[in-house]
Amino acid sequence: MTPRRWIFLAIVALAVLFAFEGGEYSTFQWLELRRDVKAEATRVRELQRKVDSLARYARMVETDPETQERIARQEHGMLKRGEHAFILEEPQEREP
Repeated sequence: MTPRRWIFLAIVALAVLFAFEGGEYSTFQWLELRRDVKAEATRVRELQRKVDSLARYARMVETDPETQERIARQEHGMLKRGEHAFILEEPQEREP
């Protein structure tokens, strides 16, 4: 091979190397950024589903009497008229 051909091949090799690694982002960084974007898009969809679910639950708490009654009973220990609450406690051990 002539020196001219070696110089040409070196220039082509450097151009290919620059195409993959040069510029603001290398090809590998660009591929990694694409993976990150896909992962974040998936996370956004998951969070959107959670927000939608919580919004639906908040609407039920504000408007659905059955949901309001369940919350009142579970979280606040409220009873209907005529109902009785039984509180079961573990017996305390006596010291000898």
